[in-house]
Parts: sequence; structure tokens; C-alpha cells
Amino acid sequence: MESRMDSTNVRRTKEEKKWLRRQFKASHTLLKHEGISTVSRPTKHLVVFNGGLGNGVSRESLLEVLKEGGNVESLLTPPTKPYAFVTYSSTQASQNAFTLLSGRSLMYSDQSVTLYFSYVERVDSDRTVSCALPPGLSVLEDFVSVEEELQLLKAVDWTLDTDDITVHKALKHRRVKHYGYEFRYDNNNVDKDKPLPGGLPVECDALLQRCLTDGHISVLPDQLTVNQYRSGQGIPPHVDTHSAFEDPILSLSLGAKTVMDFKHPDGRSVSVVLPERSLLVMKGESRYLWTHGITPRKFDVVPVSEDGGSGFLTSDLSNLTLNRRGTRTSLTFRKIRHTPCNCVYPSVCDSQQPPAPPTMPVVEADACCLEAQYVHQVYEEISSHFSSTRHSPWPQVRDFLLSLPPGAILVDIGCGNGKYLGINPEVMAVGCDRSANLVQICVEQGYEAFVSDALSVPLHSGCCDACISIAVIHHFSTKERRQSAIRELIRLLKVGGRALIYVWAMEQEYNKQKSKYLKENKYKENAVPTSCMKTTEENNTNQQEEHISSDIRNTEDGSGDVTARRIHVHTNRTTFLSQDLLVPWHLKGNKDKNKEAASCSTEVPVEQTSQGTVFHRYYHVFQQGELEELCVSGVKVLRSYHDQGNWCVELEKTNDTSSKIDIAMEK
Repeated sequence: MESRMDSTNVRRTKEEKKWLRRQFKASHTLLKHEGISTVSRPTKHLVVFNGGLGNGVSRESLLEVLKEGGNVESLLTPPTKPYAFVTYSSTQASQNAFTLLSGRSLMYSDQSVTLYFSYVERVDSDRTVSCALPPGLSVLEDFVSVEEELQLLKAVDWTLDTDDITVHKALKHRRVKHYGYEFRYDNNNVDKDKPLPGGLPVECDALLQRCLTDGHISVLPDQLTVNQYRSGQGIPPHVDTHSAFEDPILSLSLGAKTVMDFKHPDGRSVSVVLPERSLLVMKGESRYLWTHGITPRKFDVVPVSEDGGSGFLTSDLSNLTLNRRGTRTSLTFRKIRHTPCNCVYPSVCDSQQPPAPPTMPVVEADACCLEAQYVHQVYEEISSHFSSTRHSPWPQVRDFLLSLPPGAILVDIGCGNGKYLGINPEVMAVGCDRSANLVQICVEQGYEAFVSDALSVPLHSGCCDACISIAVIHHFSTKERRQSAIRELIRLLKVGGRALIYVWAMEQEYNKQKSKYLKENKYKENAVPTSCMKTTEENNTNQQEEHISSDIRNTEDGSGDVTARRIHVHTNRTTFLSQDLLVPWHLKGNKDKNKEAASCSTEVPVEQTSQGTVFHRYYHVFQQGELEELCVSGVKVLRSYHDQGNWCVELEKTNDTSSKIDIAMEK
């Protein structure tokens, strides 16, 4: 690459050396971004460093300066780049500009930039690439008059609401107001059973009737979201929720123009100018498939236009300039959808996709709801199939039960199908479980059992000699609830009574040995560990990678804040990547009966796959030492051990009421 930084021995000032260094650096940037080399001999073509749209220098202000050098034939301003290309009518004119304007300071946005020039061999002036609008998208200019614009802006009262007619919110990036129905940013949907009183403002009636008459809509909208964007504010890329709204969606721009970016899932993108008083209509593909958003910035790159009209941006570099954003108010009209969406884009349609995984509970009420949906109701549905896979007792649990003296009273909390209730016929055994269907199976086998929550067992304190809790406590979704379950178990024990607790371990490989769960042949149907349940092979391994990070919810509010961590679905026969997860249960048996059962339980997390019906159950897998830390005062841990993918503790109730726990670890 030829350069003006030659090896001559000409003495230069400090300022000239600084200027040459910057010019040389800029030339390297140009070569990297455009593949264009600067040359030392004069030509008609110059590159103007620091004079690009990316620096915030508008085409108009730059052109005004460049004309001082002579007659300008063309000026190309690549979007987002810190340079521009100018072609003069003659080499003499470009030389004049080079001499006169090099080092010239130019003001923009209350800041000063210094222009640097270099010659280039030629400029590719034919760099226009046609861009089509997304299918179904149209921009209707001057859809409302100036008078109507003022009337609509006046109708939106941004003072704090004193009634329930609207919902007024101040989001991180903009102000928003809802009419008809509130749009909820926590789930990107609306509560269709709770319309806001008052409906849409009457000032919108004439506008909507015009849309109806012109055929832009076939029914009147019943939901309005008003957003106010100040200069520099925007909204993240998103697709309006399919299940929430019908097609099409209308958006009226008031007060100032902006540029909205549309992007197809395959990577195609187009930027569309929305002038003030224009109506954006999104139908079909543009509404359902393309994301739309507004990049936060104070200046937009827009086509040069004397009347400031609309249009999509192209790469016609001779027709681009900057537009400073003003305060823009958008009125987005939508029709609430009351039936599932059946669009032809199932890959992005929430009505045609499995429901999103739940989030970790924040308060007690959330924990109760999570466990009710992802534990209690699931076991009611799968109870028969679950029981058919639970018949072999774990050896160390059997040993514990057989060690109890004759006449001892045993309570099995979370007894399931009762497989441990008959191990030792010399003891009086009773079981309880949250699942009524599993308790019925126990009763049918002749065992004593009743329905009860493990957090509140209706038995007297100190009534039993032994308690067991096998694969139960890992279904509680907060530390406090897991500890409460252990307290309740200890409450039932007599002083000196013993308890055995098993929970699923995160460490499925311990002392260099893999658990049965990891070693199990994934194609064997009936070999399922007692401490865990049969899982499906249909989960994508990419889901595992999502376990290690918190979700940042891509909602319309654009806050970018980290929200509650989602609980992702575990993949069968693999190590755990998170302590909190959903374990699929692949329901076997009569497929028609399974589908009928699933359809009758709308609150149960169920998925229909090619292999049948899959239910998801919540689990908290324990790390080493975590179970012991939950043991409350008044007990000592007789032993703590790892048994085939489970962490286990054997407790003894003592008279000690101190907070210290005497842990006798098994070596």
C-alpha cells in the first residue's frame, strides 16, 4: 500500500507528524473495512476520514465543507462508517480540497472532529443493492393530518392515573400506556379475562374506521399500547406474541420519525424509515416471522429526501444522511386473540410450541404453585405407570428397616406405591403420600396409608420409632421448604428414634464410579433406578448448556435485566448441569388413554411427542454436604453416605436442643 508516510528526510513539525500518524492509521482501517488502498499521487477521488455518518457527521454539513475545494461530482457516505468518499470534477479540484481542508475541524453534536484526507485510485459509485420490504409490510405516509396528530397526542395523558381505565408504566427505555387490555411484560401476553374499563380513546375512532374502510383491517382492534420514545431510546427486536394478538398489527408514528429494523430468522434484515404521521401495517410474514425493533441512538441513517418521506434503507451510499431523533409517540393497535394461533410459522409460534419452562420460585406462593403443577399433579397422572416400575427395594434401605426391633412404629413419608411398607413384617408400618392415586394403590395391596403433605403430617409429635423419606425431599423447590420437610420428619420421632433420608445427588459419579442411572442401558424399558424416574431421549442436548446461565428475557420492555432463572429440562442418562431441573417422565401404556388423560389435565406440564406423552417433574438435586446442612437441632447424623446416585443420611433424635449438629461421617 502506497502511503504519504514516505522515507524522505523532510523535517516536519510535531503537529504534522501527529496528523500523518492518524492518516496512516485511518488508511489501515479503510483497507481492512473496504479493501481499498490509499495512493500517494493525486486523483479525483478522496477518502474523508472522520467525516462519516458513523462519526455523527451529516451528509449536508460535510458536503457544505467539501464544496469549498471545488465542484463535487459525488459523495458516498457508508452507514455506520467513520469515513466518506468524495469525487471532484477534476484532479485539480481534489488537490485544492486536499490542501485547503486537511486538518479542518467540523462541529457535530456539540463536539469537534478533525478531517483527514487521502487519495484513492477510484470509488465504486454503483453500490446500490435493492432491498425489498418484508412480505405483508407497508408504510402509509401522512395517514393522519397535522391536526389529527395534535388531537391524538393530546388524548394521551401522561400524568399518573387515578383510575383503572388505563395502565401507565415507566419502563427503563420508554414510557408506556395501555388501553383496552394491559400488556404484561413478565409473560409477553395479556390477561384476556381482565379487560380495562373504558376501552380505546374515542379520539382513535375516526382513524380506525378509516383503516377498516381502506381494508387494512377486517375487525376493529380492542387493545392499544402507547409508547413514548425520547431521543436515544428504543425497543429490543421482538415478534408480537402469536397467542396474544390477531393479524394484522397497526402502528401509528406521531411527533417524530424513526428507523425500525426488521430481521428474518435466516439473517436477512432491512431498515425501514417511519415518518411522523405514518401508519405501519404488519400482516402475514412481517407480523408473525420477522422481528422488529428500534436501536437506541440519537441519530438515524436515513435516505436524503426533501420532504422527509418514508422508505426502506438501501446501500445507495450517495443518498444517505443523518436525522436527529425527536420525541416520538407510537400508537400500536391490536386485536386480542381468543383461540390458539394456527399460523404457518410453527417454529416461532408459541401456540404451536411446548410451554416455556417455569422459573425458580421467589416467594412461598410461587413454590406452592410450582410443586402443585410439576410434582403433585404429575404424579396423579403417572401413578399407575410409576407404580409398575417401583418394585425392588434399595438394599441399604431394606437393611435399615430390618434393623428395627419388633413392635416398632414406622412412618414412610412419601411412600409412593408402598414398596417399603411390607419389608419388615415385625413392625407397625404406615405410609403417607401427596398422591391420592398412589395411596389407593397402597390400600389395594393391604397397606395402611393416607393422603398427606410431607410438610404437615397429621400425626402426634414423638409418635414413631422410625421414619423414612426416600426420594421425596428433592421435590421441594426452596431451601426453606426442604428444611421444613426434615423438621416435620424429626417432629414425628421419639427421642432416640431414627430416620433415613434419600435424595437425588448431583454427583452421579462418585469415588470414580458412575451411578446406575448413568450406566443404565438407555434402551432398556424396565430398568429404572428407584431414586429417579424414566426419562425421555427426545431432549436436545443444547438444552443442557442453558442450565449454566440465567435467562435474560427478551420482552418488549427492553429492560435487559436478568430475570428469575428458568428451570430447564434434563436430558436422560447424562450428568446434571444444574441443581434445579425438570425430569421428563415418558408415559407408557395405551396411547389413546394417555392422550385422553393428558387432555383432561390442562394444568399438568405435558408434551406430546412421536414416542407418546411426556410429563415433566421438578427436582432439586443435592450437592455433597447439602443434606446434612438442612438437619436441624435436636438430632445427630449417625452416618452420611452416597448410594447409587443418592445422598443419604441416617439421623437420631436427641435431647440436644443446641444448633450444633453432631455429624459422624461414614468413612
